[in-house]
Amino acid sequence: MAFKPFGALKFGTCAQSQLCEGMEHISESVFVGLCEMVGTLQQLALRRESRDISEMVERRVTPFNAFIRMMSGSQREGFRLKGSDLDFMFWYNNHRVIMDMSQSEYYNTSNETLILSDSSESPPGFTLLQLQTRFTYREVESALVIMNGKVFISSSKYRNLTCSEVFPNSTVHGPCGTGIVGRTEYDTAFCFVCDFWPLYASSWIDRCHSWPNPEVVHDILRSGCHFVAIGHPLGPNENQEWRISFSQAEYKLVYSMNHSQFLTYGLLKIFLKKVINQQSEETNKLLCSYHMKTTVFWAIQQNTLLHWRPQNLLAGFWICFKLLLKWVHEGICPNFFIPQNNLFLTKVHGSAQNRLFLQLHELYNKGLACLLQSSSIRAYIIGVLYNPKLSVHTDERLLLSEIDLDAELLKDPTPFTIFPEGLTKAMHTIEQLLELPHYQTVTLQTLTVSIFQSLAFIALNKCTNTGVNKQMYIADKMSCHMLLRATKFGCISDMLYIAMYYYRTLRYREALSVIDLTKVKLARPYLMYWNGVDKERYTEAMGGQSWSTKMRQAVVMDIILNNKIYYINELIPEQQYALQNSRFALRIPTFVMLHFLEVLFPDTLIQHYHRQLYMTYRS
Repeated sequence: MAFKPFGALKFGTCAQSQLCEGMEHISESVFVGLCEMVGTLQQLALRRESRDISEMVERRVTPFNAFIRMMSGSQREGFRLKGSDLDFMFWYNNHRVIMDMSQSEYYNTSNETLILSDSSESPPGFTLLQLQTRFTYREVESALVIMNGKVFISSSKYRNLTCSEVFPNSTVHGPCGTGIVGRTEYDTAFCFVCDFWPLYASSWIDRCHSWPNPEVVHDILRSGCHFVAIGHPLGPNENQEWRISFSQAEYKLVYSMNHSQFLTYGLLKIFLKKVINQQSEETNKLLCSYHMKTTVFWAIQQNTLLHWRPQNLLAGFWICFKLLLKWVHEGICPNFFIPQNNLFLTKVHGSAQNRLFLQLHELYNKGLACLLQSSSIRAYIIGVLYNPKLSVHTDERLLLSEIDLDAELLKDPTPFTIFPEGLTKAMHTIEQLLELPHYQTVTLQTLTVSIFQSLAFIALNKCTNTGVNKQMYIADKMSCHMLLRATKFGCISDMLYIAMYYYRTLRYREALSVIDLTKVKLARPYLMYWNGVDKERYTEAMGGQSWSTKMRQAVVMDIILNNKIYYINELIPEQQYALQNSRFALRIPTFVMLHFLEVLFPDTLIQHYHRQLYMTYRS
């Protein structure tokens, strides 16, 4: 079958039911490529469920007067594209925004701070936050302003006060504090939560006829919204106004997409970064991933494409691209939840808008050949163009090997930071969740190991302070039991917590024995550490085994220490320095920790231990 010139393939000239010649085959090839770059359905389910369960446990045990943490952005949605940053939202657990005073009856105002949303004078999507009760915290108190005899929380003051709350020396970017830790960019937004769906977003409910389904709509409405610290630059009260954030609703919507829809969203993100933003320095800051997501949301809900499937992935992309082009031409990008909120209002206008439109229109005139400007996508298009009979398999079960899924599941988790006083409650919470899906069970297993390790040292610390022998004996026995249990369903590196405990309690021979045993296990040729693994040897040794067995026999993770827990004297300076920089967890590579523990012992002690070991072996 002969192909038409790729540059001439434009869906605007093809009937929706009759895809252009050869396009289904190319779409399938790009679908496979995106599965490799973005992830298969299994990988996405794993990433999302692991994050959801960690957050669920963390949220249930967070003290009432502490911050709740929620991951948002592309990582929460399931993306792991190179260069993706980490986005987190934080809010006080005992502060709530209400939409009108009648909603105050649902709260105990003696220990909860109520804040009233007043959007009467603000542009669509923005509001003022009026403090109703004065029980609050220093950061909030310091951000208060008086307007017309009423007390409001200033978004600009609050943003500046909380910018470096999590990571010191962060810089303000939009409503967030931003910076780089290691190689990872981060955005932290301190906000306020509302348990109710805003009235000015009610039109969204009326539009949900075909997508998302009623269960998702109900879940989103029940989850409410957030208010992030940034005002409308053209509004009358920019420094006092807050923007309504639907981050939680958005990731729930992304979760509800089928895989072709999600990969179309992924393709648009790649197209933005590798093609659109490479056209000109003048326009490369005008569009962002949020605009791409908004485009996909509208395209899905408007039923522009009847069937989102691998065979018409590029048809979906082209529909979204045309919608984006239309919006840039008109200078209007309607927020998905509050359409009156034009996301282009402050940036995409005037001469910048005109230049951007001309660049996008030039890409449009090239047809789908514009995708060839992305080297990562080009490879999957060229292969099919040169070989039209090339067989493409879109069955995702064939695209992901067992070892690739293991690497995704067993890679190092995000540090699980719980207040020490909440660990016992976390354990009870996990017990109630053991019937969850299998991906989440592995996450629960990892969390349980972390809790056992923390509780073991907390018990030791409490009894060391009392100095009562009987209590110390009982605590020691309990701590040793928890650490041993942790190694039964943890990974190889968890043995080093036992070595650290034995060193702390002056059982040097036992500590050296554990270190030696750990060395033996770390010498296995099929170890998996992060994504580093000898695939052939790993498959030969671990293929077909349960995830628990793989973790225990072949997986190595970094040592993650809670900086609010005392482990050994030699780590105190590192932990104190980390706490001074608002880092509640200390991450130490396993091999670094192994050698660190080893050098704590005098050479004479190690030599004596090995002589005894040799004599025991000889006898």
